[in-house]
Formats: sequence, structure tokens, C-alpha cells
Amino acid sequence: MPAETRDGPCPPRVLRDYAVLADGERGAVVDPDGRIVWLSAPRWHSDALFSSLIGGRGHFSVEPVDRWRVWGGYYEEGTLIRVSRWLTADSVIECRDALAMPASADRLVLLRRMRVERGEAVLRLSLDPRPGFGARSMGNHRLEAGGVWTAESPGLRLRLLGADRAGWHPGSGLSGEFRLRGGERHDIVLEIATGPSTGPLDPAELWRRTEQEWASAVPDCSALAAPRDARHAYAVIRGLTSADGGMVAAATTSLPERADTGRNYDYRFAWLRDQCYAGLAIAAHGAHDLLDRAVQFAAERLIEDGEHVRPAYAVTGEPVPEQRPLRLLGYPGGSDRIGNQASAQFQLDTFGEVLQLMAAAARHDRLTPDAERAVHIAAEAVERNWRRPDAGLWELEDRWWTHSRLSVVCGLRSVAEVMPRAAARRFDEIADAVLGETRRRCLRSDGRWRRAADDDGPEAALLVPMARHCPSRDPQAAAVTRAFIEERLATDGYVYRFEHPGTRLGEAEGAFLLCGFMMALATDGLGDRTGALRWFERTRAACGPSGLFAEEYDVRQRQLRGNLPQVFVHAALLECAVRLSDASGPLP
Repeated sequence: MPAETRDGPCPPRVLRDYAVLADGERGAVVDPDGRIVWLSAPRWHSDALFSSLIGGRGHFSVEPVDRWRVWGGYYEEGTLIRVSRWLTADSVIECRDALAMPASADRLVLLRRMRVERGEAVLRLSLDPRPGFGARSMGNHRLEAGGVWTAESPGLRLRLLGADRAGWHPGSGLSGEFRLRGGERHDIVLEIATGPSTGPLDPAELWRRTEQEWASAVPDCSALAAPRDARHAYAVIRGLTSADGGMVAAATTSLPERADTGRNYDYRFAWLRDQCYAGLAIAAHGAHDLLDRAVQFAAERLIEDGEHVRPAYAVTGEPVPEQRPLRLLGYPGGSDRIGNQASAQFQLDTFGEVLQLMAAAARHDRLTPDAERAVHIAAEAVERNWRRPDAGLWELEDRWWTHSRLSVVCGLRSVAEVMPRAAARRFDEIADAVLGETRRRCLRSDGRWRRAADDDGPEAALLVPMARHCPSRDPQAAAVTRAFIEERLATDGYVYRFEHPGTRLGEAEGAFLLCGFMMALATDGLGDRTGALRWFERTRAACGPSGLFAEEYDVRQRQLRGNLPQVFVHAALLECAVRLSDASGPLP
């Protein structure tokens, strides 16, 4: 790795400092200094154009020249429009950023609006587009009529408005400075498209449509617990959900879950399980558009692949590419890779989550004919495969995981409640068979669920079916198991996934934030609303200043770990906010 990259213009920051812009088709990561350090183009799973975040090249920055400054920022409520603020000795500067909406799969538009609130500021612009994860430069750059810069590389064309006084320099891209006085503003528009684009880059119109789209996309959440956070969670889910229906697990790749352990993965794909978690959270709030998208995407995958459905897909529905390394420096403590090997695993619980999603859709009268067909496909797949060992929720080695069996029991029971009598009877029969054998193999004599048929240890994945109040026929087992998980896997108000032999909690990995929110729901389901709210409040505190959650949280160092934003954590927060908003007691 060249020294110029290691010491380049975008040094890494702790993960909590970053914000994310998203429009459903791709996401951009913004650091506190106003630098876009990550952007895949044109779509989530495409090669990155800006990859400074993971040790590559390529960035787009607009920042004050004055280095004597402090930063802050916020999302405009109910949107992923990000406002960064810098306070210097002589000025207050704002940068309003967004990926323009409604989005197109073959064209992204990044909006940046600079404004000086007080004083006078000199701002520096730097644009260094590097397709192929930094491997290539864009060529044929020129300043055209109307002050628009253009450049191109194989498969991508760039236009930039608002930098007509900047210059393009070999090896470093476009750079320049401009001065703004108090009250003045300056618009910059970056377009990346897969083909020629000749339409106007009108900042006012692009901002108007983007604001309008966010206003219509994210519902009011004022009646919920933690209403601002709940609405922000909904905006994150919307921002990470494509028009094709697929919702990526996170916007990034290769951000390490633990330094130097090799646990850094590409999450720019749609896991069916995660999509179902999000759909169930949306359904708990109401019959919104994102519920329909989740149902559509899951149904299409079941119809196409049947019992061989993959755990994860590209948002287009295509298979996830095989995992391969990148020759980049990597985010500190990690190494870079793209693709994901989990897409080839058998994960039984995926069928259970899909069935729960379809049941929730049916209760809102949103079960389409394709979705109903998918219900039968999923139930038949469970009937033929539930005895097989699987990789489970945590995508580990194939074993007889208890959570996987309880998940499909929960799904079958839920969908039986909304289907015609004959189908319902059949689904209940399958659920009885699965539950009976699971009780025989995985329920201890003291009433506690084992982690797996061959493992007596604690397992936080079991909180998920408890949070869904299933199987509801044995609340005693839920109570005993929940208490055991708290005793063995919780510390300082946070919940870990499972024990690593010979290692104390927090040393092998961070607290798993999904599990903290599921603990809140499971506790509420057992009648302890006060305890549930404690778990909820503690877990939702584990975010950065941007309000974004990663998958894990390092409790000791108070740092985020893993890719971000981890969408199933935001979905779990939203579901908690809905179900804990009734102060009268636990919801049925």
C-alpha cells in the first residue's frame, strides 16, 4: 500500500463519528470534516467510487480551510438529509448533504449546499473519483458550457455543477477554493450515471423533490416511545430499501467487528431474515409502503428458489457474488473483502421469519396472491427440511440450533391464524411436529431451552421468538430461559450473543444490539414493562452522534463495531418503540 494512501487526505475516524446518506439504491458515508469517504456506484453492490473509508482512494470533500474548528451535525427529522456544522474562531458554517430522491438505479445525484451563518469562510473543494475501489482514475475531464465539469470511465459518467473555478490536476482530481460571506450559500451537485445524461442539474428542483419524497416516505411517529429515534429508524430502513424491494443489511463492507480477528464482511446485500425483521417492525406501526416492499421481495425469492432459497441476495434479486479479498489497506483493525459466503448456507430460521412477515401482512390485508403462494412454499420447505442441521441466525457451523426450530414454529403458528381452515390445520400439524421434537431434544428438565441439541449454554438468539411471544404455550420456559440469558450474557445493561469459551464477555466481541432490543420485547412479553423500558433505553444509547447503530457495541470503550448503519438494529428499535408505547402494560 503506497504511503500516500496511508497518509492521504481522509484519515480514518472512529465509527461513531460517521454519518450515512442513502436513497434506496446506494449509500454514501460522510465523515465529520465533510468528506464523502465511501460510495458505491451505481448501486449498493457495485464497486466503490470513493473507498477512502476502507483504505482505498477516492473521496469528495467540501470543508472549511480553517483547521481551528469544532464539528457537529444532525439529520433533519424523518430524513437522511444530513446537516454538518463547523464552528471556527470567526464563522459558523453549514453543509447540507443528501442523495437526491426519488432515486434511479442507473443514476445517482449527490447534493451539497454550503451556507455561512455568521462571519466569512473560505471553503476547499476536492473531488477525486476512483472507480473500481480506487484502482482507476476518471479521464476525459473537461469544463463544459454552464460551468459543468464532466469526466468518464468505463461504465460511468460524471457531471459536477458548482466548481467552475476549480482545476483538475493529474493524480489528485478536481480541487479549488471559494469564499462565502455571512448569509451566502453555494450549491454543488455531483451526478454519476451509467450512460449519457444531458438534463439540467437544477439544485433548487432537486432539493425540492428530495424533501418532498422524504416527507411522503416516512410516517409520523409522535405517538411512539422515543418518537424522534423511532422516526429516524424508519428513515434508515427507507434509505436502505431499493425500489426493487430489497433492503441491504448495511451500507458498507469490511468494517471490523473486532480488531484483527478477520470478522469483517460485506453487508451490502439483502438478507431475507433482516428484511423480515424490518417488515415486522413496520407492520407493528401500520400498513406502510415498506411492508409491501418487504413482502414483495421475500415472496419473489421464495417463488423463484423454493426450498433452496438463499439467506441473502443482491437487492436486484440476483445471487450474492462469492467472497473475495481486495488489495487495500483496510479500515484499522480490518481487511477488505467483497461478496459474502453466507449466501450459500442453509438457514432454517429464514423460512420462519418469512412466514411471520406474511402473517403480519395478512393482518393488514396486504397479502398478495404471490405472497400467499410463498406461504405454502415456505411451509412445505419447513416440512421437508426442519430435521436438517443448519447454520442458524449467527451463520455458524451446521447444528441443530434451538432458535431455528422455534422460529419456524412461530412462523407456522402465526400464519395459521390468518389462513383458511384446511391450510391452517396443516400448518399447525407441522408446527406441532417441530415443537414436539425440539422440546424433546432442546428443553432441559428444569424448563430452560438449550442453545442447541448438543449445547446447554446460553443463547441470546432465543430472545427473538420470545419477543414474538412464541411458542406461547410455554411461558414458563420463556421466563426461565430469559433469566438465564440475562444472568450469563448481560453486563452493564447490554446483551451479548453467546459465550466464547475461556473468554470474558466483551473480550471476544461486542454487545449485540439486536439482542438488547429483543431482550426489551421479551421482558415486556413476560409482564415487566419497567424492566423492558430499562433494556430499551440502555440499548438505544449505544449509537454515535448521528444516531446510527452498528451491529455491535464495545461497552468498555463505548464504540461502535461492524458495518453501519446495521438496519436490523434500527428495525428492532422501531418495533420496541411501537410496542412499548402503550403505558398500560405489555401488549398481547
